[in-house]
Amino acid sequence: MTGAAVIGGGAAGLMAAGMCAAQGIPTVVLEKNRRLGRKLRITGKGRCNLTNQCPPQDVIAAAHGGKFLYSAVNAFSPEAVMAFFEGLGVPLKVERGRRVFPQSDSAHDVADALGRFVERSGARVLRETASQILVEAGTVRGVETESGVHPADRVLVACGGASYPSTGSDGSGFRLAEAVGHTIVPVGPSLVPLVEEGEFCARMMGLSLRNCGVRVTEAGKKKPVYEDFGELLFTHFGLSGPTILSASAHMRKPGKYTVHLDLKPALSESQLDARLLRDLEENRNRVFQNSLDRLLPQKLIPVAVERSGIPGETRCHSVTREQRRGLLALLKDFTVEIRGFRPLEEAIVTAGGVSLKEVDPRTMESRLVKGLYFAGEVLDVDAPTGGYNLQIAFSTGRLAGMSMGTP
Repeated sequence: MTGAAVIGGGAAGLMAAGMCAAQGIPTVVLEKNRRLGRKLRITGKGRCNLTNQCPPQDVIAAAHGGKFLYSAVNAFSPEAVMAFFEGLGVPLKVERGRRVFPQSDSAHDVADALGRFVERSGARVLRETASQILVEAGTVRGVETESGVHPADRVLVACGGASYPSTGSDGSGFRLAEAVGHTIVPVGPSLVPLVEEGEFCARMMGLSLRNCGVRVTEAGKKKPVYEDFGELLFTHFGLSGPTILSASAHMRKPGKYTVHLDLKPALSESQLDARLLRDLEENRNRVFQNSLDRLLPQKLIPVAVERSGIPGETRCHSVTREQRRGLLALLKDFTVEIRGFRPLEEAIVTAGGVSLKEVDPRTMESRLVKGLYFAGEVLDVDAPTGGYNLQIAFSTGRLAGMSMGTP
């Protein structure tokens, strides 16, 4: 037995390295960055949404490639992940949407705890970059770096996808896997802001809506590809924010998409119509464009007036029933046509990766190369926001580490 080499010191890699070394296997972590868990430290705006307090089946149902995760997530469920980190001295809290964060609101606490776990397990961390996985007769023999060859009869590729390349998640894992015969499902952005066709969003740049209904449709199809309620942000290029990032994960097929915003989701159409009638009556002698300040945020008003088709100088008492109904329809279905996505480098998660057909879901071992394992974002599996992606990283990392530690 020559031991194990883990390529990547992120969420999946550190979990795997600690589990493997704890079973007595000589383990080395090859990490190109000075600090471990560099991407982990910036997740959740630096707060680290490390899992979702839900049953395993909810994680599986939420994920693209979810069936592949059955063994991994059931063996290390969200409940188990929470217990694991609290056992490492990281108190947790649960927020809206069952999102789990450290009580400190600091992602550094999560990354540092994983680092201590790896250190206590006996694994060694080397600041080196893997350039090649050495394979002989269909079996792993080691990893080559700029410092030479690290012999290993079990190797885990866990160096992330291709989003946030400055953190080390630069697509190198795909290249390493492809070089030893693995198929890479074409990669693209997931959990990424959307680029608008037009300039309405740019005119509202910086405006954040905390309670907004979001529905996404694809041209020619009636059933929405995504529907939720929550926070979004208008930017100079289009739309961002939690609900928009989650929506992007469902916009995989090439096509023309439209985002439909319900600006007043707490009001039914009849309730909103009554509100509009009351506001117009109370402001009956004011011009229409100056009467919406109690109904809409200031940055939204000029765009809403323009898109309503009601001339801004119209006196409120002159607004017709037909015009009012048009305004009502606009507020309940404010559409934004989507031209595309922001670049992969700006995505939170990478869609695509090592083909799941070529990896054993019971162990995370390659079906093509004996002793080669995969975990985390390098795999063709991803999920919406809410802690699911880190849960997947921890679950697949743990399963890989346990499997690598098995004689």
